[in-house]
Amino acid sequence: MAEERRILVVKLSSLGDALHALPAVAELRDRLPARVDWAVQPAFAPLVRSFSCVDRVFEIPRPSRPREWARSLLALRRAGPWDLVVDFQGLLKSALVARAARAPRRIGPSFAREGSRLFYTELAGPRDKSRHAIDECFDVLRLLGIPVPAEPRFPLDVPAPDPSALAPPELAGLSGPRIAVAPFSRWPSKNWPAERFSEAIRLLVRDHGARVHVLGGPGDRAGAQAIVEAAGVPAANHCGAFSLVESAGLLAHCSALLTNDSGPMHLAAALGVRCVAVFGPTSADRTGPYGPRHAVLRAAPECPRAPCRRRVCPLGTGACLSSIPAARAVAALFDAQVFH
Repeated sequence: MAEERRILVVKLSSLGDALHALPAVAELRDRLPARVDWAVQPAFAPLVRSFSCVDRVFEIPRPSRPREWARSLLALRRAGPWDLVVDFQGLLKSALVARAARAPRRIGPSFAREGSRLFYTELAGPRDKSRHAIDECFDVLRLLGIPVPAEPRFPLDVPAPDPSALAPPELAGLSGPRIAVAPFSRWPSKNWPAERFSEAIRLLVRDHGARVHVLGGPGDRAGAQAIVEAAGVPAANHCGAFSLVESAGLLAHCSALLTNDSGPMHLAAALGVRCVAVFGPTSADRTGPYGPRHAVLRAAPECPRAPCRRRVCPLGTGACLSSIPAARAVAALFDAQVFH
């Protein structure tokens, strides 16, 4: 039996980025074989701990907290050496983490920037930003001579939701499909207008008897409540009620997710939950839900600047998203060819 190697994965953020790297990491662990550890920012550590192919998680704070940053790098150095470090981030801060790990071989991504390539022994693959981020992460497999899987695997171990979360009192009397709704993202320009989400929830409940679960963080609760109240139909507002992995457990029991380009979208796709995602300023070819079961809605005609990749709409109109009607999103959710 081949000797097990030690590999450190560096992907400090974000939720979607960690999930994009997961299929490549799963193959590294099984094919080499290897023990896999992961360096990540504390906010995303609970998610990475749910990756069943990861043995140990090292929490690395942002460099803006220099004392904690230095202590975390020292602890990482003491935990080494590793046989191989794979940095999927390609930034100076992630390259410094990779260098602290004391590994003879340090692989960085093709798009390494900020001088990070100076800290790697090699780069994986040709630079090509026209493909999906998951396919880009597979470059490290090609470099190491590991076959790229026909379908990516997402070995996630999320907790089963509490029965009260699946059947909150406000949804009593409804028996339709369980539909999750994630109406918020970190970029204002990515957010489908609140009134569209309200209308979509109204149609879901009125026409399909759907049991709607609105997901988000603590800071989203008030906005979600306004969306639900404007819908005028029963819906469960779970924003801030659960941790990230608890929300993942609830999401895994939903039939579909209606969402912006956001962390919950990537989580749903990894869990095998069908996504209907509304895209405007970002590229679905690059960071959309991976696989044929999902639907991406774009404005027609598209904004001439799309995808502008701007946090705030440069035209000040948000037309790339506001022109997408709620009825179109609901119809996509119930596409007979893929919905179950």
